[in-house]
Amino acid sequence: MNNIPTDILPSIVIKTGDQPTHSIIWMHGLGSDGNDFVPIVEKLNLPSDLHTRFVFPHAPLQPVSINNGAVMPAWYDISGQILNSDEDVPGINISQSAVEKLISREKQNGIKPENIVLAGFSQGGAIALHTGLRYSDKLAGILILSSYLPLADMLVTDAHQSNSSTQIFMAHGHKDTVISPDMALSSKQKLLELGYSVNWNMYQMEHSVCKDEIADISEWLKKILV
Repeated sequence: MNNIPTDILPSIVIKTGDQPTHSIIWMHGLGSDGNDFVPIVEKLNLPSDLHTRFVFPHAPLQPVSINNGAVMPAWYDISGQILNSDEDVPGINISQSAVEKLISREKQNGIKPENIVLAGFSQGGAIALHTGLRYSDKLAGILILSSYLPLADMLVTDAHQSNSSTQIFMAHGHKDTVISPDMALSSKQKLLELGYSVNWNMYQMEHSVCKDEIADISEWLKKILV
């Protein structure tokens, strides 16, 4: 019986080899789409014998309040400059469910949960972190770029024990004016206080991705995707 969800997010899928044994589900930032991080697959230089399926989903189109209600790809609504104030709880939870369906599809395709990484940039990183810490099966890791911990006060009651020891890689730019370094550091501190393991990295960049960061991500992935 096929239990793969039918209402699953459209995605770009790239396989680095036949019969993949690992998956990386990578969420893009606000206003972008799944194409945004496709070029990173080759830049990561993962071992040729590590057959990995990269999944780059497209967020649904929806109005975003901070952008005057303009309709764009978004994982949830943002109402103002203070990202952790008046958060879009229903929207975040809907995206969590959507990502969990992507994980279910990977499991149906033969990938063990402990070989699945959730990754994301900016708003996509927030969803990766939110979903990964609440997921009921142990994941390989959670990769968060230029992002933060959403619904932080709810994590202590919502978190699932299965991912209490899952490795978390967080990276941020010293010059980020979209999501401030202070907000990212506050998120890291919250995670540490709750007992999570955080690999923290900062770079001389704005709200973007840089070469040194990609090299560090590659080394981290090589360690956890075994």
